[in-house]
Amino acid sequence: MNALAATSRNFRQASRLLALDSKLEKSLLIPFREIKVECTIPRDDGTMASYVGFRVQHDNARGPMKGGIRYHPEVDPDEVNALAQLMTWKTAVADIPYGGAKGGIGCSPGELSTSELERLTRVFTQKIHDLIGTHTDVPAPDMGTNSQTMAWILDEYSKFHGHSPAIVTGKPIDLGGSLGRDAATGRGVVFGAEALLAEHGKSISGLSFVIQGFGNVGSWAAQILHEKGGKIIAIGDVTGAIENPDGIDIPALMNHKNGGGVLKDFKGANAMDMKELLVHECDVLIPCALGGVLHRENAADVKAKYIIEAANHPTDPEADEILSKKGVVILPDIYANAGGVIVSYFEWVQNIQGFMWGEDKVNMELQRYMTGAFKNIKSMCKTHDCNLRMGAFTLGVNRVARATLLRGWEA
Repeated sequence: MNALAATSRNFRQASRLLALDSKLEKSLLIPFREIKVECTIPRDDGTMASYVGFRVQHDNARGPMKGGIRYHPEVDPDEVNALAQLMTWKTAVADIPYGGAKGGIGCSPGELSTSELERLTRVFTQKIHDLIGTHTDVPAPDMGTNSQTMAWILDEYSKFHGHSPAIVTGKPIDLGGSLGRDAATGRGVVFGAEALLAEHGKSISGLSFVIQGFGNVGSWAAQILHEKGGKIIAIGDVTGAIENPDGIDIPALMNHKNGGGVLKDFKGANAMDMKELLVHECDVLIPCALGGVLHRENAADVKAKYIIEAANHPTDPEADEILSKKGVVILPDIYANAGGVIVSYFEWVQNIQGFMWGEDKVNMELQRYMTGAFKNIKSMCKTHDCNLRMGAFTLGVNRVARATLLRGWEA
């Protein structure tokens, strides 16, 4: 099941639990606007290349639409639609005043030079600048993009609209980015894990963790878990997978990575089969990479007691059912990886106010939002007698539905 079908299925299940009017349900599901643009640029060798860019603006009932821009060859309308919809529910679960959006360009960023990426970003911004805005739609980094990409968007947008630091979040600190934003998603994953484990009388210290994906989210989650006494026994990314039953030395691994090394060459752990990573014996499994990695073929073999969904849509619905029957507790993506958008909200607020926060304040507020959201999810679980995924979806969908009705929607 693709991401759009799975997300829509979860929405409809939540809608039934909430007993939403069928017309309102349909209205909430249909995107506010879908944008598709051609982006043609000169390559460094003088040839011309064309790429397709997308921006799906899903819902703005609760505030400006918010969502990342990803550069990846598999970016397509279905994926962008699914992720935009997820952002609508995610911002509502986190209780920040945003709606949902998502964007991307179908390209392989690793095959483009820095100057080519800059030209592509600027052309994309030129095509959509009149449809985004500080109080309309605020992009952020996602897979294949970073703070430099946001700096280019900020600069290109400002050529049309004047200096507008709040047009994007996830910017470099020197251009109005927030302290703590780089680590925010990974730190939020850890705060979510702490809230979940506390419900079960456990803490991070002494538990074993397996992390799939060692990019921004996975590496920060690993570092913070390690600092809190968690034992990371296996990690994998596109370069390979490694394991150490005694726990991987995460600071040493980060030094290895920052020095240009790849996971499989790290001397402090043994290489392992990538296919075994997700079914490795552990207390907590944290998928931090692409969606759909847990499916009906491997779900029955998962040995983790808890799954923290740091990636978007890592568990397809069939796997969800299998894992639930096994008693595996899943912390859903629309809550677990919300730390990034929460601190993006803090960055946006700082830009609008022209007053920047210290990192301690950012992290303290992030923990407050993550802890509060978990309590609200648990309350919905109790109300509707459902699991954490449906608790999160009913929380998010209910808030968006209420905002829609309060703004004057008529059945």
